[in-house]
Amino acid sequence: MPKINRTIMLNGRRLWIHAENEQEYAEKLIKLYDEETASRRTDKHNFREYALMWYNVYAKPNIETATAETYMRQISLYLIPAFGDMDIEDIATEDVQILFNNMSGAKATKAKTKMVLNMIFNTAVEDDIIKRNPLSSKRLKITGKTSKTTKKYSVEQMRYLIQNLDRVKLPSDRTYLAIQALHPLRLEEVLGLKWADIDTENMLLHIRRAVTHPTRNQPEIKATKTEASARDIGLSKIVLKYLKPGDRDDFVFGGDRPLSYSQVRRMCNRIKKDTEFEDNITPIRFRTTVLTDIYDQTHDIKQAQAAAGHTTSAMTLKYYVKGRTSQSESASVIENVYCQPAAG
Repeated sequence: MPKINRTIMLNGRRLWIHAENEQEYAEKLIKLYDEETASRRTDKHNFREYALMWYNVYAKPNIETATAETYMRQISLYLIPAFGDMDIEDIATEDVQILFNNMSGAKATKAKTKMVLNMIFNTAVEDDIIKRNPLSSKRLKITGKTSKTTKKYSVEQMRYLIQNLDRVKLPSDRTYLAIQALHPLRLEEVLGLKWADIDTENMLLHIRRAVTHPTRNQPEIKATKTEASARDIGLSKIVLKYLKPGDRDDFVFGGDRPLSYSQVRRMCNRIKKDTEFEDNITPIRFRTTVLTDIYDQTHDIKQAQAAAGHTTSAMTLKYYVKGRTSQSESASVIENVYCQPAAG
């Protein structure tokens, strides 16, 4: 009769090991573990391998480069560290909740991670690997800090910059500030402008393309963000003084090759220094500021939406129209309405 008779728990199963000595017991234990591991690997799907397969087959070939970079960032920074050594069949809602509980930062970052994870799980459901997406549970709660909204420039700051345009030393810097500060354009739309898009005869800017930098400083020329983003907007007459047109097919900023983000950053720093501006020169703040003032002056959300190139006016109101009216001014409006003498 064997001298050693012991039970072990391996992957939820109780197994007996019979051996004559400790060496034989150790060898049988290792063999059992190897057999169970090999069987488990055959039957299940490692999350790391499956997520990378999903990215390379279904995501990357079918989306914009910048979006693909965002997806891979979520996979490499959050999903693989959390689930990389697990099988996708073994990931429960509890594991997903722990991931989001441990993530710091804005709620928007968690939302991006959830979106990517949801697509991976949904693909696994279609492949009959899992029966149910763990993210579909109503128990799952995702909280976090609200992302900071873009701060608009004050009217006084905008007046200062326009009044000091001539202090900007480089002609290309002056042209950039005049175009960016006076029109509700995304930075990628400004970088995508060609001289043929500046229609001085009809006083229009034709927005037809965008330049993004998904790998930071390697430009990618593509269509505008949405169909509504391809638009014509009025050209400010102030800009005319600072235009020195080049070849129609050249980019206004960069010539035959659009500027990189690093070049834009250096240009913004030069403008701040030349004008002695008290704040940072930040492209997205000009877009928010101009859209705020278009709506503030016209009270026409459809006009602001068209200028922004948004598909819906709700997006314009939610993210860009910040309002100029102070709380005290709001109170005076109500007083004027409610405190008038009754008729008759």
